[in-house]
Amino acid sequence: MIGPSSSAAELIAHLETLRSEENVAAMARFGIATGRALGISNPDLRAVARQAKKDHVRAMALWRSDIREARLLALYTAEPKRLTKEEARNWADDFNSWEIVDCAADLFVEARLDELISEFADDEREFVRRTAFAMIAGAAVHRKKEPDAAILALMPLIEAHSADARNFVRKAVNWSLRSIGKRNHACHAPALALAKALAESPDKTARWIGKDAVRELTGEKLLARLR
Repeated sequence: MIGPSSSAAELIAHLETLRSEENVAAMARFGIATGRALGISNPDLRAVARQAKKDHVRAMALWRSDIREARLLALYTAEPKRLTKEEARNWADDFNSWEIVDCAADLFVEARLDELISEFADDEREFVRRTAFAMIAGAAVHRKKEPDAAILALMPLIEAHSADARNFVRKAVNWSLRSIGKRNHACHAPALALAKALAESPDKTARWIGKDAVRELTGEKLLARLR
């Protein structure tokens, strides 16, 4: 049985028993990096995380394994209050999949490592830059009590990187803009204004980001919710 006292090695051995080659093939079709994957679903991984509980030191050891599922388990069981900027930077150096990035971004937002957002946005590596915009999207959605001004202050980064045509960046930039616009009535107007401006951009990627965001931010259901 696994539990809070289980070591990283014991957890990895347990994960090996859950391996599914059929799932690995399916994950690859969704753009998930499967070079070191066991094919375990996220619900099953979260169930393991609930049994294992939080353990920050163990999470660091799980990450070093370079196994997809062990790294996700590291993100699920790391302790946000103990996570440092340097640890987050070290993990970011290893990012190779949108799935890992988006899970890590949630942890980084919970850990309030906001200083990394602009740093990651300026990084030329595709998955590191994606992290910045996944963090913006996460902050807009999950930080209900955060002053709107703090969220809106991140919008210049969206505009600055709206011409990055790489798939995992442009989708995250779009995601962050839509998330800000859907946050509440106060954030909707500035986000929609930027979306409309980008929709008129001479740059193809910025136009796509803007038009897609305008489509969602002018939807009847969303407008009714924000009224």
